[in-house]
Amino acid sequence: MMSAFLATIAAAVAPWMPHLVVVPVVLPLVAAALLLVIGEGRRGWLVAGSLTATATTLAVAIALVAWVDAKGATPAIAVYLPANWDVPFGIVLVADRLSALMLAVTAGVAVCALVFAVARWQRAGVYFHPLFQLQVMGINGAFLTADLFNLFVFVEVMLTASYALLLHGSGRSRVQASLHYIAINLVASALFLLGVAMIYGISGTLGMADVAQKLPAIPAHDRGLLYAGAALLGIALLTKAAVWPLNFWLVPAYSVAAAPVAAIFVLLTKVGFYAILRLWTLFLAPHGDSAARFGADALVLGGLATIAIAAVVMIVSRNVRRLAALAAMMSTGTLVAVLGFGSAELLGGALYYLLGSTLAVATLFLLADLVERARERGTDATADEDIAEPPPFSFDGRGVTGHVNLDDEEAALIGRPIPIALAFLGLTFIVCVLLIAGVPPLAGFLAKFTMLAALVGRDGDAVSLLRWAVVVVMIASSLVALLVLVRTGARYFWAPQGRAAPRLAVIECLPIGGLVAAVVWITVAAGPMLRYTTVAAEHVLDASEYVQAVARTRAVPSPTHDSRPGGGAVR
Repeated sequence: MMSAFLATIAAAVAPWMPHLVVVPVVLPLVAAALLLVIGEGRRGWLVAGSLTATATTLAVAIALVAWVDAKGATPAIAVYLPANWDVPFGIVLVADRLSALMLAVTAGVAVCALVFAVARWQRAGVYFHPLFQLQVMGINGAFLTADLFNLFVFVEVMLTASYALLLHGSGRSRVQASLHYIAINLVASALFLLGVAMIYGISGTLGMADVAQKLPAIPAHDRGLLYAGAALLGIALLTKAAVWPLNFWLVPAYSVAAAPVAAIFVLLTKVGFYAILRLWTLFLAPHGDSAARFGADALVLGGLATIAIAAVVMIVSRNVRRLAALAAMMSTGTLVAVLGFGSAELLGGALYYLLGSTLAVATLFLLADLVERARERGTDATADEDIAEPPPFSFDGRGVTGHVNLDDEEAALIGRPIPIALAFLGLTFIVCVLLIAGVPPLAGFLAKFTMLAALVGRDGDAVSLLRWAVVVVMIASSLVALLVLVRTGARYFWAPQGRAAPRLAVIECLPIGGLVAAVVWITVAAGPMLRYTTVAAEHVLDASEYVQAVARTRAVPSPTHDSRPGGGAVR
């Protein structure tokens, strides 16, 4: 059913594909400019414009996923030349299975985070909506670009918007965490730019596909510079992906950010992982010499350390926001660790795990805001004094269960009614626990089972000590996450007695419900999703089709001159 649905969408959008590739970058940029012109005084227009742009980006991302998957195992790669300059002289945007999948995840989380922000967080500071659109534009651009310098530019756009969004609100903790976050990312960006300069000096080009074609011809005496440039790029990207020991900035920053901002921040570490995956497979992994394993063991060991550190810190953490930040760190560690083995089956399971974990952690950040507000309601406190209470369209337990007074004896016999708002929070929290811990029957378990099956080998294949280490750490971290999150759930939902029923805004519950529905959908569609992610992993590990698709693309000639005004190309 899903394949037929995607095929229908692909057939409908096929004539527009050359231009759809650039929409996820141009649309948020144009929306940000228009929202600045509208100004803060017209809140309704701001909300309508921002939601329309983000929802349209989601629709375009789904159309791209449908198009790249329409040919089954045959690679479908859309290449667009925004300035219509021939490769490798102009900017190139490329949409394949991996980048289209990342665009869809980004847009889905962005829509839900934006709807959640409409209730209250958009009023905590100025220019929330333009900054949010620039954040989405930077993330989308990083997933689509096929040029090293433009990858740097899009990452910097993404980070610049995140600096302002992290300060959205008030409080000393936000300012302190923001200063640390900015300082660390500026250092990482400097290393990134230095690595790009070294690779440009060696290869004479910045196009990713062009670099991949020229690197095998680099003489042996220059390979040291290649490895040095790759190492600098790796350090910068591992810092942005929050891999140990470069991840000490993540928990303080993410735990103090506004809930919708923290939800979209979950994608920032995935940008780091995506860039490592893309550049490593293009520049190093395809070559059959010592470069093929350059950095592989470092990725595995760094991922293992990240998982272990996150699990240990989880044990002593009590705050839901900190637990969500640690879960994001654990997710990235898992992805980086399995990447180092270079297995398509293992990486396919990891990409499926990326889907479920991203949705779960984003949901947990949104849920943490509601849970903490519900705890503080008894003392008439709010998380931020400068934010108004939620809109009047809200619900709690009294409208459903009625006001029932039970003495202790009656309560022991027939129990107490559970307010519908508290039930919603509890059930959603359970879904997040099952996903993050990898417990059956949701997608987190299916993804981890797929990865573990690929790690231990089949048909009597030898299993290395490093593979067994990943297996043990993944299972142990899942148990730790399960115990810690269950303990936290009992503390928030079971232990309290006599606390007033939480009051939730419907507009805040809708995006959480949407994310949970997406989790259920990817669980039900696990077969097609795993097929998609496995094929995506095969094609990203064998980057030849990606390189050839970019190299074959030519500028569209003018109708009146054999030159180049405007247009794009698709392969």
